[in-house]
Amino acid sequence: MLTSLQNSLVKQIRKLHSTKERNKQQLFLLEGTHLLEEACAVSYPLDAVCCTPQWQETHPQLWKIICGQCYRVEIVSPEVLAAMATTVNPDGIVAIAQREAQARQIPFTGLVLALETVQDPGNLGTMIRTAAAASASGLWLSEDSVDLDNPKVLRASAGQWFRLNMAVSGDLKATVQQSQQAGMQVVATLPHADLTYWQVDWCKPSLILLGNEGAGLSADLAALADIQVKIPLNPGVESLNVGITAALMLYEAQRQKISG
Repeated sequence: MLTSLQNSLVKQIRKLHSTKERNKQQLFLLEGTHLLEEACAVSYPLDAVCCTPQWQETHPQLWKIICGQCYRVEIVSPEVLAAMATTVNPDGIVAIAQREAQARQIPFTGLVLALETVQDPGNLGTMIRTAAAASASGLWLSEDSVDLDNPKVLRASAGQWFRLNMAVSGDLKATVQQSQQAGMQVVATLPHADLTYWQVDWCKPSLILLGNEGAGLSADLAALADIQVKIPLNPGVESLNVGITAALMLYEAQRQKISG
């Protein structure tokens, strides 16, 4: 059992709390039983898994699966586990995995989110979770946004991080233009738009543009939209959380498709 914070693996995992180290090592951190279950369900390759003796005893089936598909497994003391985790009260297991060498392919069909300069990891994780739940085809993220594999993003996605096609775009404007050329309608949310979001024909292949939590969409990106929509708000309410905005449009699209 690993009990020292000076152990090389323990030190390596603790470094992955920072963006700089995740980029340097090309590894990311998974925390918690549910994320490990989801990773195992899709056979995502794991480099190393560390858990406490108590966790191992209470999750024998999952531990067996992990041992079968992980390069290295270690039992660690609760104190060491707590130091490796980013959460205040970790549930007893953490893991590290390689970043995918190739970006997941996002089709130019169905319903796709394109997110510009989203900074809050909870918001991004929530949108990943909602997009997966609403049968979206994928998600583009501008490279100046929060890291796609930030530990808080993975946790907020409730495991759907492993199931949704996602990629970071080095030039989101070019990505939007490629989507248009492929036949997708580009829909942007703007507070003073004439149309409401339920007036869009969401049965058409659609790319939804969503912007930064404080500043919204940049003017350059908003200008590319084929359709601009608003979400009606009561007087005195300035805006909605970007995750809520995404959910409203994703599920309006679902409603239209189901109702035919």
